[in-house]
Amino acid sequence: MDQRKRERPVRVRGSRARPDARTPAAESPGPGAAAGPVTAEEAAEVSTGRRLARWTPAILLLGGVAFDLAAPAPYTASPFFAAAPLVAASLFPLRQTIVTTVLALAAVCLLAELHGVKDPTQAATEIATVATVALLALVINRVVRRGDRQLASARGIAEAAQRAVLPVPPARIAGLDVAARYVAAERYAAIGGDLYAVQDTPHGVRLIVGDVRGKGLQAVEVVAVLIGAFREAAEQEATLEGLAGRLERALRREGARRAELEAFEGFTTAVLGEIPRGDSTLRLINRGHPEPLLLPGGGEVRRLEPETAALPLGMGELGGWPDRVMELRFPEDATLLLFTDGVTEARDRHGTFYVPEERLRGRRFDGPGALLDVLVEDVARHTGGEFSDDMALLAVRRPPGPNGTTAAAPDTDRSRP
Repeated sequence: MDQRKRERPVRVRGSRARPDARTPAAESPGPGAAAGPVTAEEAAEVSTGRRLARWTPAILLLGGVAFDLAAPAPYTASPFFAAAPLVAASLFPLRQTIVTTVLALAAVCLLAELHGVKDPTQAATEIATVATVALLALVINRVVRRGDRQLASARGIAEAAQRAVLPVPPARIAGLDVAARYVAAERYAAIGGDLYAVQDTPHGVRLIVGDVRGKGLQAVEVVAVLIGAFREAAEQEATLEGLAGRLERALRREGARRAELEAFEGFTTAVLGEIPRGDSTLRLINRGHPEPLLLPGGGEVRRLEPETAALPLGMGELGGWPDRVMELRFPEDATLLLFTDGVTEARDRHGTFYVPEERLRGRRFDGPGALLDVLVEDVARHTGGEFSDDMALLAVRRPPGPNGTTAAAPDTDRSRP
């Protein structure tokens, strides 16, 4: 049974934690709403908060009238009427801000007339104060609205570029079920220094999950270089070792092209995988990355540890030994789970690390998408909903039946240089 049905959902920060629950930025209510994808739960919270906030100017106006009518003569309600246009400036478009300004000025004048102008200087001062603040509110409204439009445009462009770098893979590739998730540690970010890619090639389905050293835009640039090199080399290189070598050379070439190597972040941990078409073989190369997990389908979880440790991509100049391919059986109904260290280095409030194989053991999942949903929610529950590092996750399942395994492979693992 899918364990999600018995677990309380946890709100997850990040851009692709739950792709089926995304709310596009175009649907964000009103100007000034944050652009970029957010979860449906976050969008509902923002919408509820915005609806409540929109009543604030009316509450201030009514509260000012009530205060003026109930308070003794020396007290004034002008702060209420001055605050209403300022609040409206940040919440409403220009027309509604003007209406709030007119109502605030009308209320001050009418209340002064109602009480009788015993002190013309005080009444004029109150009206001038509200009028001055109201004019400032109109200027603020224009500045805020212009900034909102510029920010929304910049975020929209950035989101389109980021999705081009890390597109969501198809749910079905060469008979395999595929799912991917990206959870950014920074709120509203779409990608950072983690990466994933999966591609159907003449040599079978090839995939990569990696983690660039560093953060920010420089790390994103490295991600773009690696993904571009992987897309090309996965089609051309006959072996997984050749693919790893192409990525190594791409990083070295890009580092040499730039004047400052440190600006290029230097190296990337990664797992490269290959699933030949038509048999049950799985080949992996691990370049200093957290070990993938294999879930055979009966609740078991197996950590795929490489026979020998290897340096990350981009550090080949420190050692010249060849890559060793780990080859093992990938049976029907088994799922290969790859992830970055944002999963394994997630800590709870006591400092305890998250151990995915322990948390997933004994569970069964409807498919790779359900597996990743549960994993993301479980990590969020472990950390209290806060992430210190990005998480990239990729799950590939060989379904049972004619589209799954068609030829048996040896049941023993072996590595070859």
